[in-house]
Amino acid sequence: MALIGDTVATVSGFVTGVLNFFTDFFLTPPLKATLMFLEEAELKTLKGEIKTFKAKTLWEKSGAVVMAVRRPG
Repeated sequence: MALIGDTVATVSGFVTGVLNFFTDFFLTPPLKATLMFLEEAELKTLKGEIKTFKAKTLWEKSGAVVMAVRRPG
């Protein structure tokens, strides 16, 4: 019984790998965010009074670490 389970898992993994390999040909590569794009991004505070400001203000006076995450859709 374990042999059948191992065989099914192996075949499933192989099929998944082959399908993943072929779908990569149709995906566009992600674009890298430029500094100009990042500094023009509008940010909103999450807590307290809601304020909107440009991301550039984070590192004008002192250093800041910025992580840009784009949600799909």
